[in-house]
Amino acid sequence: MITILGSINLDLIATVGHLPKPGETVSGNGFSTAAGGKGSNQALAARRAGSTVEMAGAIGRDEFAGSAIAMLKEAGTGLSMVKETDEPTGTALILVGADGENMIAVVPGANGTVTAQDADAALAAMSKGDFLLLQMEIPAPTVEHALRAAKARGVKTVFNTAPMSDEAARLAELADIVIANETEFAQRAGVENQTADQRIAELKRLHAATGQTLIVTLGGDGVIAMHDGGFHSAKGLVIEPVDTVGAGDTFCGYFAAGLDQGLDFAAALRRAAAAGSLACLKPGAQPSIPMADEVAARL
Repeated sequence: MITILGSINLDLIATVGHLPKPGETVSGNGFSTAAGGKGSNQALAARRAGSTVEMAGAIGRDEFAGSAIAMLKEAGTGLSMVKETDEPTGTALILVGADGENMIAVVPGANGTVTAQDADAALAAMSKGDFLLLQMEIPAPTVEHALRAAKARGVKTVFNTAPMSDEAARLAELADIVIANETEFAQRAGVENQTADQRIAELKRLHAATGQTLIVTLGGDGVIAMHDGGFHSAKGLVIEPVDTVGAGDTFCGYFAAGLDQGLDFAAALRRAAAAGSLACLKPGAQPSIPMADEVAARL
């Protein structure tokens, strides 16, 4: 079983001719809403990959709450550990200009109320060998408590360092498996503008020092990893991307599901890379997450 402890958002997306300057009002030409939040996205990906999934987090008692969890509910994700709070459901306010540039304001809302007690409740329903998947869109002290408590219970932890920060780099040291994109990995390593060879050398060095499984996603160039002393790589699919939003979350959810379903490390990595590629073929985060049979067909 996989439990995701993380964020649940509703994205409010407006398209405009150009992004406004301070104090300027501009006319929009399109509006849409989409369920989001890294925790929720990863939960849906793991569920669509075929695993039993529990989502733990928080929503508000407002009109956005139902929309934020609708796709999770439709997919059969366990939602008993999603609590309702007096804070508003987390939102991302997104303006997209005609040139593709964007401005985003994230209001954590209910996500900021996820506590260590919520982490304990989620872990109480887990067994040794289950997987706990975490990100950094809920309070850092809650993430730290969950990582430490999971280790004490024998629950395997998968930590996605996004959004990256100094705190995320520190907490990464506590996880069994760490997933970062190339920019986040460079920040953790403290080396900017890494070449491919430098990245691999640093990956091997950090693995030797920590013993952790380390995974670095590289966008269209696939993924590299160190696991049990061995170097692994996997290519994504050759595609023409439409929208890369949610590709990283799709990778995380599919990868955790692969391990949960008993795939060996290399096979789990390869399937997750393919799923992340397919997520780039449709707009939006959650609507673009592929089903397991779609991924199997492309592999």
